[in-house]
Parts: sequence; C-alpha cells; structure tokens
Amino acid sequence: MKKLLLSLVVLITSTAAFSCTNFLFTKGATADGSTMITYAADSHVLYGELYHWDAADWPEGTMLDIYEWDTGKYMGQIPQVKHTYNVVGNMNEHQLAIGETTYGGLETLYHQSGAIMDYGSLIYVALQRAKTAREAIYVIPKLL
Repeated sequence: MKKLLLSLVVLITSTAAFSCTNFLFTKGATADGSTMITYAADSHVLYGELYHWDAADWPEGTMLDIYEWDTGKYMGQIPQVKHTYNVVGNMNEHQLAIGETTYGGLETLYHQSGAIMDYGSLIYVALQRAKTAREAIYVIPKLL
C-alpha cells in the first residue's frame, strides 16, 4: 500500500495537470474488498460544488432545459424521460458514479452545429436516467 501511495504522489507531483483527477479502487485493490471512486474537477472556479437532483416522475411531453456545465449558459431543451433518479454529486441512488478526465478531446467535436450538451450535462443527465454503467453507456450516445 505504501508503494501505491508513493507512486501516486510521484505521478501527481511530477506532471503538469490540465485535466480532472480520479482515483478508482477495485475490490481487489483494497484490504476489505470495498470499491472507491473519487472525482475532483480541478478548476479554480468549481471548488465546493455539490449538485443534487431529486428523483421524479414527469408528465408526457415534459422538456428538460440544458445548461452548459462550466458556464451555466442556456443551450436548449431535450425531451424528459418518464422517471429520473436521485443524484447527489457524481452518484445516483443506484450507486452509479460517473467521473471524467477532461483532456481537450478531438478538435472535430468542438462547436458541433446544433449540439446542446457538453460533457458535464451528459454526466448529470445520464446519472438521472441510468441505473447501471451498462445503461449509462447506452444513454450517453443516445443523448449525443
């Protein structure tokens, strides 16, 4: 365990960081078999943010307003699903957690005409709509 922690410290302090930070521990990496995930949006303007959406049932035809995650700019609307799950931070009531490590991405994906969802919007809408990682993998491309 000491070697793992030392390796993480060396890795973190020896490279320039332009992305978010995640630590993921599987049950085989922990003494008691537990799993852990951390996520930090390494941004000087996002410290202390903790998001919450209540679980809800929505009437047919309800639209969901989409706002750009980093700026809060209104982007447009998408159809709302019939039921959404409770989300606190980056995890929902079914223990589905989503983090990300922004690195800039493909330049061809910047400013797509008609696109209204950024990566933050995708994360939080997916957490409201998916129970499992497999469902999230289906939901996110559908939203794209």
